[in-house]
Amino acid sequence: MNRRSFFKNLALSKDSIDIPQKARINALEKFQGTWDKETRLHLLRRTMFGCTPAEYNSVETKSLDEILDILFAGITLPEEPLAYTNSGSITAGNPWVSAAYESGSEPQRLTFLQSWQINIVLKQPMRIHDKMVLFWQNHFATGAIVVKDARYMYKQTTLLYQQSLGNAKDLVRYMLFDLAMSRYLNNNTNTKSNPNENLSRELQELFTIGKGPEIAPGNYTHYTEQDVKAAGRVISGWADNQSKVSLVFTPNNHDTQPKQFSSAYQNTIIKSTANTEISAKTEVDDLLSMIFKQEQTSLYLIRKLYRFFVDYVIDDSVENYVIKPLAEQFRAANFEVKPILRTLLSSTHFYSNTVRNCFIKTPADLIIGTSRFFHPAGLYPEELNLMHWANRTLRRLMGNMGLDIMNPPNVAGIPAYYQEPSFHELWINADTLQKRIKFTNDLSIDHLQLDEMDYTKGPLIDVIQFAKDSGDPTDPTVIVNYWCDWLFSMPISETVKNQVKDFLTAGSPDYEWTVKWNVYIADEANTPQDAAIVSAVEKPLRNLIKYLLAMAEYQLI
Repeated sequence: MNRRSFFKNLALSKDSIDIPQKARINALEKFQGTWDKETRLHLLRRTMFGCTPAEYNSVETKSLDEILDILFAGITLPEEPLAYTNSGSITAGNPWVSAAYESGSEPQRLTFLQSWQINIVLKQPMRIHDKMVLFWQNHFATGAIVVKDARYMYKQTTLLYQQSLGNAKDLVRYMLFDLAMSRYLNNNTNTKSNPNENLSRELQELFTIGKGPEIAPGNYTHYTEQDVKAAGRVISGWADNQSKVSLVFTPNNHDTQPKQFSSAYQNTIIKSTANTEISAKTEVDDLLSMIFKQEQTSLYLIRKLYRFFVDYVIDDSVENYVIKPLAEQFRAANFEVKPILRTLLSSTHFYSNTVRNCFIKTPADLIIGTSRFFHPAGLYPEELNLMHWANRTLRRLMGNMGLDIMNPPNVAGIPAYYQEPSFHELWINADTLQKRIKFTNDLSIDHLQLDEMDYTKGPLIDVIQFAKDSGDPTDPTVIVNYWCDWLFSMPISETVKNQVKDFLTAGSPDYEWTVKWNVYIADEANTPQDAAIVSAVEKPLRNLIKYLLAMAEYQLI
């Protein structure tokens, strides 16, 4: 399977415009096109993990601005996570993030935290914040297995929720003083006598300006090795205190000598005014002001946002008419994320045919989005332990497909977000495609194996109710149209619809399905129902949903 050419051709099948021509001078002007269901769903699917019919219906009559107001509204932060089962001194049903660290319980508490985040996104209201947290978690990639303290990871995740639409410069500052980040990138061992430059390197290479092409050994386009060393000296002297769950400054470990930066930063010198915590924080502020003063920093961050929400292809046209003007606005807005993201999601460019349906769904979009859409009872239990197993199952499925929350493969994050030239095409390969289809098969026609328990009640998708939702389940054409409209982000041809309708009709006239359905409805009031009558409508419906969810079009968003 040549996944790159297959999905690219599929995504571009709606429009014959060449990719280099897709961004025009008016790209960032506000969208004035037809504000229809397909267009609304494009916005909602890109900003949330799936969109349910109920969510769509709640905004069906609202304008673009009104929907964005809802998506960007302030949020109530998630409640502190609970222990799902007994863990060391913590008992099930009680919070644990304020409890003392217990090394033997640490792996289990991390699974509690991961289940907590899965539960949040499964039950998310209509908002963009959850997807922004995933963006920042990848941007500030932090491996929980390396950090080895779930309390640190909880504090970081909470911070990302608080600042998900806030000021990018402030968020970078917060991350320099973040417990999990300090430990993950070894800044807790960075002292004047024993420098460690891991955090200072990633601050520039991955978090802010990007290194650009290498000019010579140790000399990149946007900064040099000299700048890495100088920045490392600026942020020296800080280390985490595990008993206090806080970052502590030790004056004797901080380098107070002037820090000389290269011509890439206009030969800036950062000085200490005193060997105090206040002075050390002022140095950090000066460091960030220097970095964010560079035009390349705003360009780098805007490109990452663009690739996350719009398209992974950035050609000269996109660079000139979308990235550069948006980066200019970003600088003028003092690096506030919310207004810039709102401009992008309101733009003519965002709703153009060439950037619709061009993404392969991330594992989160597939796993969480599908689960949210069908809301199977087995994945939404009330009992804490059952909730934990369900959430762990979804998290592990995502991990097996390449997206394990809080455990990126390395400090660069997940390859599908940065690896040129493939980017999101990396989500699909011979292994992960099988796992994706097995997941939807298990939901629709078999049963999902949950961690530590077997959900033996059969398939998790209620196909009978989904057929009833179509408005006229006696008509197989109505069912197919309704299901395709909701499951696919792109129009499906009448030829394909007629082909898939055979799963219901087996090639027979439509009225035979109508008879079967009416017999089923007549029998529905009986207890127990006639198994043969139920099977006559349920089996073809399950075969239909299995086929639709396995189609390549379902992998696109």
